[in-house]
Amino acid sequence: MNRRTSLLITTICSFVSCGAMAATPSGGATTADQKGSTVRAHHTATAQTQAHSRAATTLRANKADNGGVNSSGVEQISVSTGTHSTNRKARDSMSPVSVISGAALRRSGQMNLADALTRTNASINVSAMGADAGALTSSIRMRGLNPNEVLVLVDGKRRHTTANLYADSGPESGSTPVDLNMIPANAIDHIEVLEDGAAAMYGSDAIAGVVNIITKKQDHGLNLSGQTGANAYNGDGWNYQLNADGGMKLGQDGFLHISGQMYHTDHFVANNARDHRLLGSQPSYAASPTYTGPNAGKIATNSNKIMSTPEETRENLSIEWGKQFTPGINFYGLITYAHRHAEAYENYRTPDVGASCSGCVAMAPYGFSPLETMEENDFAATLGLKGDNFMGFNWDLSTTYGEDIDKIGNKNTLNSYYVNNYGTSPRKARAESYSMVQWTNNLDFRRHFNIGNTVPMTLAFGAEERMESYNITAGIPASYENGGTQGYAGISPASAGTWYRDIWSWYLDGDFHLTKKWELDFAGRLEHYTDVGNTENGKISTRYNFNKRVAIRGTISTGFRAPTLAESHFSAVNVSPTGASGLLAADSAAGQAVGATKLKPERSTSVSGGIVLEPVNNFHVEADVYQINLRDRIVQDTNFGGDTPYGNGMTQGDRAAQVINTMSAIPAGLTDHSDIYADYFTNGASTRTQGVDIKADYLFRFHKYGNLALSMSIDLNRTRLHHNGANLNLADIASITSDNPRSKIILNAYYTYKNWDFNIRQTRYGQTSDMVQYQDWMPKGLRYSNDHLQQFINTPHWMTDIEIGVRFQKNWHFAVGANNVFNVRPRMMSQELNALGAMPYDENSAQIPITGGYYYGRINANF
Repeated sequence: MNRRTSLLITTICSFVSCGAMAATPSGGATTADQKGSTVRAHHTATAQTQAHSRAATTLRANKADNGGVNSSGVEQISVSTGTHSTNRKARDSMSPVSVISGAALRRSGQMNLADALTRTNASINVSAMGADAGALTSSIRMRGLNPNEVLVLVDGKRRHTTANLYADSGPESGSTPVDLNMIPANAIDHIEVLEDGAAAMYGSDAIAGVVNIITKKQDHGLNLSGQTGANAYNGDGWNYQLNADGGMKLGQDGFLHISGQMYHTDHFVANNARDHRLLGSQPSYAASPTYTGPNAGKIATNSNKIMSTPEETRENLSIEWGKQFTPGINFYGLITYAHRHAEAYENYRTPDVGASCSGCVAMAPYGFSPLETMEENDFAATLGLKGDNFMGFNWDLSTTYGEDIDKIGNKNTLNSYYVNNYGTSPRKARAESYSMVQWTNNLDFRRHFNIGNTVPMTLAFGAEERMESYNITAGIPASYENGGTQGYAGISPASAGTWYRDIWSWYLDGDFHLTKKWELDFAGRLEHYTDVGNTENGKISTRYNFNKRVAIRGTISTGFRAPTLAESHFSAVNVSPTGASGLLAADSAAGQAVGATKLKPERSTSVSGGIVLEPVNNFHVEADVYQINLRDRIVQDTNFGGDTPYGNGMTQGDRAAQVINTMSAIPAGLTDHSDIYADYFTNGASTRTQGVDIKADYLFRFHKYGNLALSMSIDLNRTRLHHNGANLNLADIASITSDNPRSKIILNAYYTYKNWDFNIRQTRYGQTSDMVQYQDWMPKGLRYSNDHLQQFINTPHWMTDIEIGVRFQKNWHFAVGANNVFNVRPRMMSQELNALGAMPYDENSAQIPITGGYYYGRINANF
């Protein structure tokens, strides 16, 4: 049998399986994976085929992974991301795909999925700290782009996003990402990360890349685990996590897998923050006075805890099943639910609330630290039918409904106006509520055949219909009236509403094996949005294998990202006794009164090329260069307001005051409008991102002395501004160009010997750079200016993580570990850039975490 005939038979046989693979257990380290409990089963058309697929795949996985030792083993898993072909291995793909196993995620020592990805993938990073409500939602950046430019799939189906908009300025401004932490981590078999643009295949958002989470489909076994740890150098940030998952058969031709997780973490607070107002003495140049009001000198200087991580309690659940519906047709489904309660500190308030509230002293004689709270319910359900022979085509019909509901509130707060005028104020208030709904329906077809009995081809086509809705509900009156509650002002009825849109899309993809060594793929996609119009996108990918050790690949594609409903319609106003600010909806009359226009989709052109090498057996190297040109990029325009002339004797601050006053009353006595600003989202920038991704791994087999797997991944990344259509200031430009590390290197060594396993990881974060406002100590004219800024450079840092584990009594595994063993912290801000003295680090930088050393223990049991 020649190679082409073999390939054809293999491909045809593979069409009886239509889905993602199943799962490694959530148990301990690698030796757990050797038990045969890592069953990666395809959804299949018949029970017999399903059983054969599970057995064969388990055998391959155990041989290739060597119990999870070989980092290249997971690269030999068949992947479904970035291709419509079947039985495609990650190393054989036309675009770079990284496969991260569940065991590797556990060995990261991180209990949040987003944080685990940053430890295991060089192209993914997270911010040091979120601001306001943004601190309560997890998000990832990929290749230096905004979280909105990353598409997240679960088993190949589009995942719904959070309803919680990041409304502050910064690199994540405007993002409503998929919160990965709302998916039970122990339900994950592995993650496929496509490091290339893929909007022609998947639609909006797939500009920086795609994260495809493949869930477990095990039909047997029980896996239990628990982990606890703390930031020992600080003595806080204690957390714990409990996990359980297991599978069972549904008759002879189906499976049911259930995963549950409970998680809690306390606040981590930066221990080198000292509030300028409470120091008692300050340098002569400091413009802001020391607090001299009631109980001055009796309040601890570290009372301001804003530079911290939230306290969070989360419960996650997933239920997945697959069962033969009729011969040749399978019924499958996945349900996930998560509830989260989170609390994040805002800036400490002195007893007199900045001399604006004489009656507040009686209610809070030593001041108070407002807490922003969130009660979140997140759920999704996918139901589908798939079959293997409709006029020769494999087909998949599915519907996915996802919704995220957030109730944002204030705790330990008060409304100064209420206290001064009514003598009392609520200490707790609901500030607003959001909900985001995404209902997606897909019909997909795929067939393999030969053109002229010579050229093997995979043809895929399909259609998608998606309905999206976004709702804002106003807070209680005390949260927004006359300046609103301290720490976080609520949303008024003027900003409330519900908005809808429908999306229709069609795609066509042809994958041609022109010769035994040369493969070519063409894909095209048309989309129609009822609010922003039509988009057309295409992709051409190719790969040429010179021999089994050398191959080259490349892709040229166009892409897009439609503005989210939140970006188009979110608005909020914050009024204080001395100023006001408003983020106005781009589609609203208020926003357009200060220069906003209706948002358009972002457009991208991506080019990538790479080489894949295997110089010797078990030594793999991949290097891919890429360039992403992004036009009409949606950014936050923060420049309208202040003393800038507007016309007719008015300043922009005067005009902003007029507009904001229609939404929330500005105090009548506030006649100085120099501290009044109106912001909005706009298609205001074009950027070019260039970089290179390098991955390498090698497995040493020492036989009776164990195995050592070495791996390296590098991302070199640079983004430049090519067009500044919104007159962005230097701080805005830095947010989208230099707040991401210029480089990131992950070096990992994983050694197993008998019942022991050792993992050591070295991560180097490259330089980040930010343009920062001068803060409270500086005189007026410099203080909080958008024109006078100082560059802050976060220098490169190395971070060391270590984990040691042992298996005992066959079913149990125990591990202890330390992340950031040497307690390395980011570079500290100078005091003139340190807001109130309470923000010693750059919160926008996606470099080394602010939390320092973290020490933990984990126990796993697999039955």
